[in-house]
Amino acid sequence: MAKKRILWVDDEIERLQAHILFLTEKGYDVSRASNGDDAVEMIKNEDFDLVLLDEMMTGKDGLTTLEEIKEIKPSLPVVMVTKSEEEHLMEQAIGKKIDDYLTKPVNPSQILSVAKKILDSKKIMSDHLTQQYIRDFNKISMMLSGPMNWKDWLDLGLVLAKRDLEIEDFPELELRQTLKGQNKECNLEFGKYIERNYPKWLYSEDRPTLSVDIVRKYLIPPLMDSVGKVVFIIIDCMRLDQWLVLERILSEYFNIKRDLYYSILPTATPFSRNAIFSGLFPDQFVKLLPKAWKSEGDEEHSLNRYERQFLEKQLGRLKIEMNGEPKYIKVLDQSEGDDLLKKLDSYLNAPLLSIVYNFIDILAHGRSESEILQEIAPNEAAFRSLMKSWFIHSPLFTILRELSTRKCTVIITTDHGSVLGTKGTTAYGRRDTSTNLRYKYGDNLNCDRKHATLIRDPKDYRLPYFTGHTTYIFAREDYYFVYPTNFNEYQRYYQNSFQHGGISIEEMILPVAILRPKRM
Repeated sequence: MAKKRILWVDDEIERLQAHILFLTEKGYDVSRASNGDDAVEMIKNEDFDLVLLDEMMTGKDGLTTLEEIKEIKPSLPVVMVTKSEEEHLMEQAIGKKIDDYLTKPVNPSQILSVAKKILDSKKIMSDHLTQQYIRDFNKISMMLSGPMNWKDWLDLGLVLAKRDLEIEDFPELELRQTLKGQNKECNLEFGKYIERNYPKWLYSEDRPTLSVDIVRKYLIPPLMDSVGKVVFIIIDCMRLDQWLVLERILSEYFNIKRDLYYSILPTATPFSRNAIFSGLFPDQFVKLLPKAWKSEGDEEHSLNRYERQFLEKQLGRLKIEMNGEPKYIKVLDQSEGDDLLKKLDSYLNAPLLSIVYNFIDILAHGRSESEILQEIAPNEAAFRSLMKSWFIHSPLFTILRELSTRKCTVIITTDHGSVLGTKGTTAYGRRDTSTNLRYKYGDNLNCDRKHATLIRDPKDYRLPYFTGHTTYIFAREDYYFVYPTNFNEYQRYYQNSFQHGGISIEEMILPVAILRPKRM
């Protein structure tokens, strides 16, 4: 590997011989310049990896030299070395896009530290992550071989989500395929765990936080405190790894406390989001609207028209009294987001503002139909990047920045996640069976039990009956349902599409975050 080249610019360069020798012994190739003009000329004609630049030089000073360097090679890292500790000089240098600065007198170890940070940090971090991944890999393998409880699975879900984000920055790591294989192993065991334990949770107080608990556990306490307004935001179909991306952005504006919970089954909007707003399991809230479910089948948007009413009834059951009527807004496109932003002040007159922001789900479904989006976002990492780009330019981000200047508490969560479906598995049922790819309900359904969970008695899963023969099937891991007729054709059509409704870590282990403005 070629040595990294450093250009050291100082009008007293001869006095720095010991420092230059030290860097040379550490494996760097160090060139020298005693004035700004020579430095600029050398940078025009040679390739350097880093410039150490004296701020106070005779002739052309450091800041002027810096400007000329950045005009020639904008991406060339520059470290300013200055005798002055005056704040305005440091701000000037930082404003002109230096990468770091040191205050004289500097010692060799300081110079080495800043050189390593700028030139070798990627390799150092890559080596460290490789070692960490190996340790985590072995730890996770041991966890999977022993008994795990619901808390262990939440912890593991967070580890896997963070690991996915970290590995994005290091495409050269050779562990990617190995880690992907372990993720699949984790989902295989998770499916078995949920099949054994989920029905017990539904009839027990000793269970993890589920969708039905979100309002009571996270929304009611700030409402009862009466300290500022409360804003409740559900971002539809947002995975934990996707939230971690947004969390990094929002941490500049809010103090964030993150928690995790489990979505109910099926991990689909008509069930999981209605469970959040109603505080009821599907077998309970469907009874409140039997005609809607019977006539509208599994049309997601139509079955979620009653969220405001569900929330108001839940607040009533919990005997929550507020000074004014709560507001509920659903955002389905850019224009509705812009409209919400314009009317934000008036909406904040209410003690509680609930917002459903339905973009990530639309993006995931749109990707399935668009070859261009599939090219742009061929995998989870690219989809996260696309989602991040949307968020930064979205009305939602502007709304959140505005809320960070107000006296309020913001609770952000999601109703379910999604999984990238890679393999088809056979579903057996009549034509009037629901059309979803990761779950289905209908009369006398059947499936391949190696890849899916069959629910013969819906009451075991707190699910509604629609006839005397209603059954449910949930796909596990990254499988999706295809009927035997034209199996291969439909398997290819839906392959590599984001889907939800089934049993996987990505769909079920979800974030709920409490955000409080840093400026409060």
